[in-house]
Amino acid sequence: MGSIIPYFEKLRKEGADGQKKLNQITRYGTVALAAFNAITITVWLTNLSGGVVPNPGVLFHFTGIVTLVTGTMIVMWLGEQITEHGIGNGISLIIFAGIIARYPEGFIRMFQKVAVEPTYAWKAIFAVLLMIAVTAAVIYVTEATRKIPVQYAKRIVGRKVYGGQSTYIPLRVNTAGVIPIIFAQSVLMFPATIAAFFGTGGGFWVTLQRWLSPGAAIYTILYVALIIFFAYFYTAIVLNPTEMAENMVKYGGHIPGKKPGKRTAEYINTVLTRITLPGAVFFAFIALLPEIMSNRFDLPFYFGGTGLIIVVGVALDTLQQIESHLVMRHYDGFMKKGKLRGRSR
Repeated sequence: MGSIIPYFEKLRKEGADGQKKLNQITRYGTVALAAFNAITITVWLTNLSGGVVPNPGVLFHFTGIVTLVTGTMIVMWLGEQITEHGIGNGISLIIFAGIIARYPEGFIRMFQKVAVEPTYAWKAIFAVLLMIAVTAAVIYVTEATRKIPVQYAKRIVGRKVYGGQSTYIPLRVNTAGVIPIIFAQSVLMFPATIAAFFGTGGGFWVTLQRWLSPGAAIYTILYVALIIFFAYFYTAIVLNPTEMAENMVKYGGHIPGKKPGKRTAEYINTVLTRITLPGAVFFAFIALLPEIMSNRFDLPFYFGGTGLIIVVGVALDTLQQIESHLVMRHYDGFMKKGKLRGRSR
């Protein structure tokens, strides 16, 4: 929201005080969203057939909502503690653990199926090899960047010389990450939910619900189209070529062979447009992968989609933070040794 709403963008630029205010607003937003989700869950439970809730009264709704919201706030607090005192993003690590925890049980069910049905073994082996290849491909695309060279002119201030060096702008192939898939799922879920609510009597609403069900041809086409659209939309929000070109001019930088200003912004925008499309198409395939694995390989657990992208993203981010901490500790230890040697001399 900081890239869309000016108020949040202003808070983001105010340093520690602005970040503190943003965190407070985020907590309030989390409580409101958790309360809304808790209401929908309690209503859904009371409407289930089979008497899941024996006494669906006001007390059940009240205790259910309070319990779910309290649990959400506890998880949020744990995530903040991990972020502050540990390594990596706390909430992301909790989600990461929840996704990974489902994999061992799924593999056990797959091996049990092989024991019962020996002919399934070849299909299971091919599925495991495909999972390894897809995971490697997701890592590769997530880390893939297009490096645009930038040359900074020399500036002499007093007796000091600034600039005069070559660097580059790293543009990620997948700038939007998992956001386009989440947005696409949310957009398609809304009309499907309305259709399910009104479609008890048949007719148009039942047809619409069938069209917007996962696996239907229209659902798949809309799903892929929305993922590609939101990939471009989110990239345009996060990266502003005009602002990047103005910053280069401000600090005396330019792209070799491109005039500073408008021409530079147009060149960056062209590069972003070209590299975003293959990344969006690839992650659209990853979003459809669970359905493919379930239908073609009869995989007894969920693999791919947002879960795989989140797992890869969190793992890479945590590894980078661990590496940075190791480098910092290495240099800190080197400096302490240097001081001790100086004193002994």
